[in-house]
Amino acid sequence: MTAYEPSAIVRSAARFRRAFTTMVLGLLAALLIGCGDPTAPGNAGGDNADEPSSRLSARPGTPSKAAQKGFTTLGLDPLRDGFLFVPQSYDPSTPVPLVVALHGSQSSSAFWAQYEARAEARGFAILAPDSRTATWDLAEGRLGPDIAFIDQALAHVFDRVNVDPSRIVLLGFSDGASYAISIGVSNGDLFDHLVAHSAGFFIPFEPIVGKPAIYISHGSQDPILPVAVARDQIVPNFEQGGYAVTYEQFDGGHQIPDAIAEAALDWWLGAVGSN
Repeated sequence: MTAYEPSAIVRSAARFRRAFTTMVLGLLAALLIGCGDPTAPGNAGGDNADEPSSRLSARPGTPSKAAQKGFTTLGLDPLRDGFLFVPQSYDPSTPVPLVVALHGSQSSSAFWAQYEARAEARGFAILAPDSRTATWDLAEGRLGPDIAFIDQALAHVFDRVNVDPSRIVLLGFSDGASYAISIGVSNGDLFDHLVAHSAGFFIPFEPIVGKPAIYISHGSQDPILPVAVARDQIVPNFEQGGYAVTYEQFDGGHQIPDAIAEAALDWWLGAVGSN
């Protein structure tokens, strides 16, 4: 595989976004139902000094507070907040894997309650923050307050949970998947695995840090975000940038089938378990 300079994937994605914008304008009305604007025009190069940085500063360390097992709200915002889930098997003396999960448009962190049983069975914690508005700010083409809230939520978790720094995955669905892969490439030193279920766009910002492994899934009959976007644009874009990509296409719509959810977690935990 040809080695690329970090900025190459940013330039490649920007070219893709310009070409793709023309194609999707005719589909925009349908695509906006539940998932935001997949055209996402904006500044992929990150050269606007007034925009928030795509870099996250929170890092795992020694917690100063005790974690409550099970489900707890974050308590960071009275309207749109999020939750932390800690499995009953958690032992503060043993670092635990962490899933950071980003919901889709017109949704909330409650979407990820379906993962609590998986977290109990596999022994990982879940951080699921809410976007500041109905969807993640990058659906409008630029970073805004969501990146700062994710950083705040991560700091909240790291201050309470002994998280294994080698086992943190950023995972998302729909607009949350697009956000995960877009900011994930700027934070490969924090997330060495990214999971995108039914993503609609990819807008990276410089700096590009690390080379996280990437798992992408998409339904072949997705009526909201066409499978061609992931299959023919996003996946090749990552591969051309030298990233290791696992792509799973399934027979279905805009969803995360149980088999796909399990396969993605197996991919993540199996890979880190073999290091």
